[in-house]
This record gives sequence, C-alpha cells and structure tokens, in this order.
Amino acid sequence: MQNPAPGTVTMYSTTWCGYCRRLKSQMDREGIGYTEVNIEDVPDAADFVMKVNGGNQTVPTVLFPDGSAATNPSLAEVKARIG
Repeated sequence: MQNPAPGTVTMYSTTWCGYCRRLKSQMDREGIGYTEVNIEDVPDAADFVMKVNGGNQTVPTVLFPDGSAATNPSLAEVKARIG
C-alpha cells in the first residue's frame, strides 16, 4: 500500500462499519483529508488490514504518511500523528 500524502490519511473501512462512519464525520468536520478504501471491494486492502491487525479484518484501520497504522484511532490520535 502506498503511504498517504503528508497531512492526510488512508482509512480502510467497510460500508456497514459504524466506527468508520463516526471517524469519517469527525475528520470531515476537522478538515482532515483522507482516502477511503473499502476492504470488501479491494482484495489487496483486506490483505493489508489483516497484516497490520494480526490476521483480523478490523476497521477502521488508518494508514499514516509515515507508514505506520492504527486500528480504530481517536480523532485526537489522528490529528497528533499527521502533525
């Protein structure tokens, strides 16, 4: 997976994930740019999510510009990690 641009994140999600919807609305409100990838539609994305979550397809999984990832991060954590 390609790292997101500085100041943005890539969020791996599903259409039915309530935590994903909440984080998206919070990032929208804060003006944080993100690319959303539905792991049910993109097989490589599901593989990435499983790799960083010990084999589980846990969403939201957020990829940061430095290449690190977090599972179900808070808005405060996202803001802190994108600078």
